[in-house]
Amino acid sequence: MAGSRRAVFVCCDGLGRDWVRPETTPFLAELRGTSLWCGEHSAVFPSVTRVSAASISTGCLPARHGLHGNRMGLREDGRIVVRDVGAPDFRSHMRRATGGTLLVPSIAERVAEAGGFIAYSNVSPGAAYFLDPEHFGHIHHRAGSFAPGGESIGALEVTHDSAGDWTMTRRFCAEVLLDTKPAVAFLWICDPDHTLHAVPLGSPAHLDVLQQADRCVAEVHRTVERLRGEGEEILLLVGSDHGHETIGDGIDVGDWLAAHGLKELLATGDVAVAGQGTSALFYATDRGRDGLLGVIEEMRRAPWAADVLIGADLAAKGLTADGVVAAVDTARQVEANPHGVPGRRWMVKEGKAVPIGCGQHGGLGPDETRPFLMIDDGRSSGALQQATSLTDIAPTIARFLGLPLTGFDGSPLPPS
Repeated sequence: MAGSRRAVFVCCDGLGRDWVRPETTPFLAELRGTSLWCGEHSAVFPSVTRVSAASISTGCLPARHGLHGNRMGLREDGRIVVRDVGAPDFRSHMRRATGGTLLVPSIAERVAEAGGFIAYSNVSPGAAYFLDPEHFGHIHHRAGSFAPGGESIGALEVTHDSAGDWTMTRRFCAEVLLDTKPAVAFLWICDPDHTLHAVPLGSPAHLDVLQQADRCVAEVHRTVERLRGEGEEILLLVGSDHGHETIGDGIDVGDWLAAHGLKELLATGDVAVAGQGTSALFYATDRGRDGLLGVIEEMRRAPWAADVLIGADLAAKGLTADGVVAAVDTARQVEANPHGVPGRRWMVKEGKAVPIGCGQHGGLGPDETRPFLMIDDGRSSGALQQATSLTDIAPTIARFLGLPLTGFDGSPLPPS
């Protein structure tokens, strides 16, 4: 069956589920009525884009695919070095430290000999490249594009904003959907996420980029409907990776650890903090582990910490202690921002100014963990009552294409 059908996934980065409504995203609201709507759809933890990209592309949680966060600790020369996964060269650092990148196959690898994979992405390089880190398909991005085998094919000439999203969307429709026609095609637009990191939720700027994202989805759907009218069988999935919450204050977790007796262990790289926006991951060598675990109870009592996860609690959120020793989800207050959007969160500082009042994500808050997903096969509609996850997207595509369903953490939707 592979090759006789095609699957398309569109990700509107950072578009939380509660913002899909007629007055904010009119086309998405209309599409919701003619598609299968996943009303209990959830993000992965940390609720950040680079981890989400890996989970969507593999159908697995971070414990299985091996990418922990937007920032990740790597063992280098006997110490832990925290690196930015979004950087174009992160994969090279990860390969040197671990011997590879993702630990499980991506959807690009699964369809490499069954129609191929093409992605157009306007988010960070790392988030784009971890859709297909070993170059089984084509990845198109501003920082550089790659063909199968890793051949460089030049940069995607778009701006990193909603205007660039629109340019990329039109190219995607013309060059990928209408021309190349791979078995699997991904379009990942940067807004509303890119804008929300610099403006308040519910502000005019936020509402404007919601409309821009809505326009991109409408253009893809229009193209898919044209192809369906010509007899093609296409599965269209439209969704997001996470939502956003409002930044209320900031905390330097490294400084807090140093003040609680871990200054030397931090200096030697035996303990490290990888900030994830509204959460943080903690790494430790054998020398540093006891020291880190020794301050966990005190951290739980800190006003900026909602919960600290270790052991089984950490594993239940999709991370394992052989990589990450602990994680903290920052505290949330219920008060609304000036635009009436409830909730204010602590943000983990990463050596730069904290944009108080703007959007952020990464933790377990009720808004950042509520992405949306709708499944449009041209026939089915209604609402799925079951809980769904980002990890269900790859197996849903695989089943539609008639590919094996082994090796996924998620399950195909709708259930058989």
